[in-house]
Order: sequence, then structure tokens, then C-alpha cells
Amino acid sequence: MKTQELLLAILDQFCLSDKPISAEPFGNGHINDTLKVTTDTGEAKYILQRINHHIFTNVDMLQNNIHTVTTHIRKKLEAKGEPDIDRKVLTFLPTKEGKLYYFDGDSYWRVCLLIPRCQSFEEVNPEFSYEAGKAFGEFQSMLSDLPEGALGETIPNFHNMEFRLQQFHDAIEANAAGRLEEVKELVDEIESRAKAMCIQEEMYRAGTLKKRTNHCDTKVNNILFDEDGKVLCVIDLDTVMPGFVLSDIGDFIRTGANTGAEDDENLDNVNVNMEIFQAYTRGYMETAKSFLTPAEIQLLPYGGRLLTYMQTVRFLTDYINGDTYYKIHHPEHNLQRTKAQFKLLQSLEAHAEEMDGFMKEWL
Repeated sequence: MKTQELLLAILDQFCLSDKPISAEPFGNGHINDTLKVTTDTGEAKYILQRINHHIFTNVDMLQNNIHTVTTHIRKKLEAKGEPDIDRKVLTFLPTKEGKLYYFDGDSYWRVCLLIPRCQSFEEVNPEFSYEAGKAFGEFQSMLSDLPEGALGETIPNFHNMEFRLQQFHDAIEANAAGRLEEVKELVDEIESRAKAMCIQEEMYRAGTLKKRTNHCDTKVNNILFDEDGKVLCVIDLDTVMPGFVLSDIGDFIRTGANTGAEDDENLDNVNVNMEIFQAYTRGYMETAKSFLTPAEIQLLPYGGRLLTYMQTVRFLTDYINGDTYYKIHHPEHNLQRTKAQFKLLQSLEAHAEEMDGFMKEWL
């Protein structure tokens, strides 16, 4: 990380109302470098972020997306007469040249207001899952009337199952790390489900499923709550982009409704928590039902199976390739992740009828 002197010089490029005096590491994000900025008033007022341009290669598109989304949400909140709007939507500040980010010749930087008197939670329980469902449903609902083409794909093909299977098949063909023989059974399991897991792309081509504006990283800790535990706003907007509605409910089921860890060594720990699934879905449907089609509502539990299958494919692809994408802590880590995700997929498949039946009250 840069020295305080250089960080303050970067901050000086932005339109700030108070003079910054320090910038210290903040939060536990894995992608961007985040710093909390304290001003000469003694108050922490801004967030400075260095954007990971190796993952988000088109920074211009990324920042335009975020500006479009936050501006749209702000207008919706103003129209509803919401109080305290600056705590209910992220506010990004322009540079003195009127740009949405600053490039220092090496890295890309952005600044937003720090939302005061807020908290976030790592814990996933039915209460927070219900609130998370409501928050992400409301987020999608406010953005459901964005015109087509308003946003770009910050990570192209991020949740495109056909694309992920093509990567998988390329890895099998290359067998770069010589690991194919040991994972043959897992490869067969993935291949046996491949056609059933490409439904959304087929429906889109047939015109029966449309693209929506999705968050694409629906975790409880991507929501800010006020002092009383009420939802303030959804944060971490880098992956907000066009996609299918199944992504946002599917990824929460995959991460939040898993009774084990994503890389659990003990597969007996890994199952779907139906109470979490029901709580999130109930909250989500309260705020999202207004814009969803019957086909989308019916497919929501399938979204959990799809995103879990997709992550199984991605981990196994990386293992076959020789661990070139995900950080690993030991040589078998991606294989361990693959097995844990596949066990969750099997649990979701075992509960599929029950989960599908849960949607009937909204159809």
C-alpha cells in the first residue's frame, strides 16, 4: 500500500468538503483495497478504494455502472420522500476534473461517503436472511425499469453456465496438471447434469426469460443496517450488471443456506438449511414479486442448484488446470472445494421438490 503522503495526494484529486488527514485499511474485502479516511474534523467521513483492475478490467464501464445504479436508486428514494437518503444509497464523489475515478499512472481509485452509524453482519440466521431477501429484492425492484443497455457486464459471462462448461471442457481437453484420471467420477457427475443446467440460456434465446439488473454477490455482509438493525442499503456494487434473476437468489442459497463451509473437509457438515432458504425467499418475494414473471418465480429454487453446480464446475476446472485462478492453501484445496460444493448440490437436489413446492403460494 502507498504511503500516507501519496494517499493524501490521491485524495486531493477528489471533490471533498473536508480536508483528509489520514487513510487507514478498513474492512475485510478480498478484491479491492479499502481505506477509511479521517478528516481534520476528527471524523471518519470518506472511503477510499483502489479498484482491482485485474478483475475489473474495464474501470470506465465499472464506474459508469455504479453511477447509473446509485443515481437511479437515489431518484427512486427521493420520489418516495425517504428521509436520510445519504445513508440509504452509496454516494461516490467525482474528481476535480469531473471523472468517476482517478488513475495515478499505476492504479485506479474512487471515493465515496462513509455511511455513519451503520453495522454489517457476517452471521447467517433466519432473521438476517429474511432481511437480506427483502433488501436484495427491493434493490432489484428499484432497478427493474432501467432501460436495456444501461449497464455493461463488468465481468463478462460471470454467471453464464454454457460459458463455464466450455471452460470446463477446455480444461479436460488440455489436462494441464495431469489430474484428470483422479477426478473422472466427478467429471461424469458434472457431465450428466450439463444439459439440465443450461436452461436459463436456452430460455433466454427462446424469449421466455429476460435479463434483469442483478447484484451478483448476494451475501448478508453486503447489506448495511442501522443502529436498530433495520436495513439501510445494499453495498459492494462492482458486480451489478445484466443477468438472470436466478443469480441473486441462487448465490444466497449457495452461500447462506449451506450448513457447512464452502471448502468443508467433513462432507457430513454440508447440507441445505431449509429454514434459511425459506426466510430469504419469503423476504425476497415480498419486495420482488411485483416485477417477476411466473416463469421466474417457479425457477427461483432451481437458481440455488444452478449456482452451486456452477461453482462445483469452476472449482473442478481450476483443479484440472493446476490451480491457476483461485488462491489455495494446500495442493488439494480446489478438489476439497469441489467435493463440498457437489455435496451441497446433492442436498439441494434431494430437497428440490420441497423447495419448488414452497414457491406455490406466490404463483
